[in-house]
Amino acid sequence: MINTDTKALSPTHLNRRTFVQGIAAGGLLAALPSWVHAGSKASASSDSIPVLRGREIDLVVAEMPVNFTGAVRMATTINGSVPAPTLRLREGDEVTIRVTNKLSVPTSIHWHGILLPYEMDGVPGISFKGIAPGETFVYRFKLRQSGTYWYHSHSGFQEMTGMYGALIVEPRTGEKHQSDQDHVIQLSDWTDEDPMSVFSKLKVQSDVYNLSQPTFFDFTRDVSDMGLQSALEKRQMWNRMRMNPTDLADLSAATMTYLMNGTTPAGNWTGLFKPGERVRLRFINAASNSFYDVRIPGLRMTVIQADGQDVEPVTVDEFRFGPGETYDVMVEPQNDAYTLFAQSMDRSGYALGTLATRQGLSAPVPSVDPVEWLTMADMMGSMNHKGMSGMAMNHSQHSSQDTQEIKHDLSKPSGTVQHARTEYGASVDMRVDTPSTKLNDPGIGLRDLSKKGLRPVGHRVLTLADLKSIDGVIDDYRTPVRELELHLTGNMERYSWSFDGLEFGKSTPVSLRQNERVRIILQNDTMMTHPMHLHGMWSELETDQGELRVRRHTIPVQPAQRISFLTTPHDLGRWAWHCHLLFHMDAGMFREVVVS
Repeated sequence: MINTDTKALSPTHLNRRTFVQGIAAGGLLAALPSWVHAGSKASASSDSIPVLRGREIDLVVAEMPVNFTGAVRMATTINGSVPAPTLRLREGDEVTIRVTNKLSVPTSIHWHGILLPYEMDGVPGISFKGIAPGETFVYRFKLRQSGTYWYHSHSGFQEMTGMYGALIVEPRTGEKHQSDQDHVIQLSDWTDEDPMSVFSKLKVQSDVYNLSQPTFFDFTRDVSDMGLQSALEKRQMWNRMRMNPTDLADLSAATMTYLMNGTTPAGNWTGLFKPGERVRLRFINAASNSFYDVRIPGLRMTVIQADGQDVEPVTVDEFRFGPGETYDVMVEPQNDAYTLFAQSMDRSGYALGTLATRQGLSAPVPSVDPVEWLTMADMMGSMNHKGMSGMAMNHSQHSSQDTQEIKHDLSKPSGTVQHARTEYGASVDMRVDTPSTKLNDPGIGLRDLSKKGLRPVGHRVLTLADLKSIDGVIDDYRTPVRELELHLTGNMERYSWSFDGLEFGKSTPVSLRQNERVRIILQNDTMMTHPMHLHGMWSELETDQGELRVRRHTIPVQPAQRISFLTTPHDLGRWAWHCHLLFHMDAGMFREVVVS
């Protein structure tokens, strides 16, 4: 946990460039204790993050001082490392992982995306009681899958203070895609502030960290581009809605330093290759609150896995992913050095690294893209909003239930929007009546980049529509027997987040039956993108026509978007379902799922 006795620097004490770049030698300050590799076979990776292998592994959770920005703070570490050691396990093995808690508060580890008994899922209050100070908890489960995953704390804000690591499950029959080099690229974010203090500030003023508030100069540019009357109408529209068109992320480089494999941009993490080699890059978004847009200027990426699952290879120049998501790509570098560039979705900063033939090389670093304003299309075309006049609420679609069960032809998802009665309350400031069901939209800031002169002609950005599981979605092709509709809701002024207007604690569990084939519709009634993670089962994304596309464990849902997926819960128990933006989860966008 962060040491609250040490006062964090406010954003005004360091300039923006310092926050974006960090310091070159940032990282852990203390020597590794003797218990770091106890009971485990360890080897050093090329980027100095420890690698642990085997069927039995010991992990120790503790505090250690770090310095990423020039200020010493306390991090939550696993085996003295930030990120935590990379675990390389093998499909089909039963593994035993002993986790010892040396903190003064309880802790936990969740194995993100791994199918296992619910008692091993690591969510305090849902699947187990947590790991008390001084105790050791033994996780034991059989690996039923392969691919790129990760693990992290599910206790408080420990994940935000360094408690996360890569988890690679190697296929028992060998990799489908052969490579000469294999690098984990784990993106995260770090704040020198106490996370609870950051959260409290957002509760008071949700846009306190927004570096891109509309200014007088934005207004004068609009006047020049569209005329005085149109510029005034644009500004009045946003004022009436009491919303900010640049509110793309809750946190920014005003408090965040963006990290690649635990290294600041100034530190320039480097992954090595030899000319002519095929290189596999396992991208993991382990950030607490940040979406990243990833590209390697001058080098195309062929996506071969999404969320650890093989997909039909698709070659792209850029992709966006949110906390919890993973993408594996293959590249074939020809030059001596390439920049790995991951800018935050709000365009306030970036994580940075280099692919190179030797240490010390670098390549040109792109400029951060300009901030793009949300439009009414992003806000859902037409909507009901408490701050807007002349827009009637559709009371005919109310329901007395907070979770909608839809009755219709289940061969494809329902297109009729159903707002729960619980959405009409203080926890919801916006509802969408005409959502988008398109999967081929890359999202705000990534549309038409070539036309805007921000990328070369032909630049391709990955979308959900590009992804298709290579071996079929799953072995269950039954038509769903029922359909549930839930809405992602929030109130920006209150900084409240929820399902169907009900924060966790006010909602009842979602009940699923074991081996039941069910469709779940998620509609985003907010202006922010939410990476939704359902524990314990796959989320099999489909089109609005019911065509199964890709197997995921975390699905990003854009503003005003309506998506659906099928699932078959095989494992009994209590599971978590939440937005993987840590503060959104903590503010209420969390639901329990009970499989019986």
